Amino acid sequence: MPDHPFTEATTRSSVSRRAFYPRFIGLGVGFFCVAAVFIERPATPVWTWALLIGFCYLWPFLAYWLSRRSPSPLRAERRQVLIDSLLGGFFIGAMQYNTLPSAVLLSMMAMNNCATGGAAFVLRGLLAQMAGMVLAGLLLGFGFAPRTSQMQIYACIPMLIVHPLVIGMVLYRLAMQLVRHKQALRELSRTDGLTGLFNRSYWDELFRLEFSHRQTRGGDAALALIDVDHFKNINDRYGHPLGDVVLRQVGACIARNLRVGDLSGRYGGDEFCVLLPGANGALAYEVMERLREDIARLDFDSAPQLSTSLSIGIAAFEPSMQDALEWIAAADRALYAAKHDGRNRISVAPSLGSHEAPLVAAL
Repeated sequence: MPDHPFTEATTRSSVSRRAFYPRFIGLGVGFFCVAAVFIERPATPVWTWALLIGFCYLWPFLAYWLSRRSPSPLRAERRQVLIDSLLGGFFIGAMQYNTLPSAVLLSMMAMNNCATGGAAFVLRGLLAQMAGMVLAGLLLGFGFAPRTSQMQIYACIPMLIVHPLVIGMVLYRLAMQLVRHKQALRELSRTDGLTGLFNRSYWDELFRLEFSHRQTRGGDAALALIDVDHFKNINDRYGHPLGDVVLRQVGACIARNLRVGDLSGRYGGDEFCVLLPGANGALAYEVMERLREDIARLDFDSAPQLSTSLSIGIAAFEPSMQDALEWIAAADRALYAAKHDGRNRISVAPSLGSHEAPLVAAL
């Protein structure tokens, strides 16, 4: 499936802009490294000066424009980095391999190539630089003048300071963006897209950790299983879009009625689950009763006659439980009792050793 136009345009703009600033700043400062050599060599042709000015101050804007128009900005940027290397090699040859300016250009181009395509791309950049050097020799003559003057040393200092700083800032921003993306993906992987609560797999992981914690350290905890009453009839009568609205509203009610530290999830379909660390059966009942009353007050503009209610089963943790599934089974039996006795009510499971029926609060 093709990318959404807005997403594609945003990606192009981001890639193009991220490449533009290092190129614009790096070439703008790098101009002085080459110009310092050309100034002290009066025989430098005028067209070479024109090419240097165009490369340093016009090429960044042209590269940005080409990247924005390309269907593949990343691929276009790789081509343009190779052009940078080609012209960089040309100016190294035009300077007749003046030691410090040439070393600065080579190191900066290697840094750009590595940042663009990794270590393997550095070799391609090096080949482009060598081609540029050969081209300079063919057009300007092959020469070797490695001596670096004092003025040329000073002209290279800004490049040595500014360009690594710019590359470092770009890489830092990319690293932070990657961290944010990983956090967003982590949230998506553990969140139910419809209700905003934890999905079943992540909630189940937290539930098992809580069960192990209670087995080791003891203490109170309660589990509540929640079912939206007659949800199938809601879907059949009003349609699935309104059914989704009901589930979202129920999820929002659960989130705002729980205590800090309670863990809520969508167990599947119209069934929800809530883990209440530190709560015994009585306290869990109070929390669930607030939730049940809040759900009963929900209004739906598209279906004013629609009313919603919940059946809830609660089971307190008991040290004698052998595994987490036994805890869920106890809550599930209490939920069944609430539904069997007329729905729209809360049932609390008895102790495991007791032969009593679940305690159902009649409404």
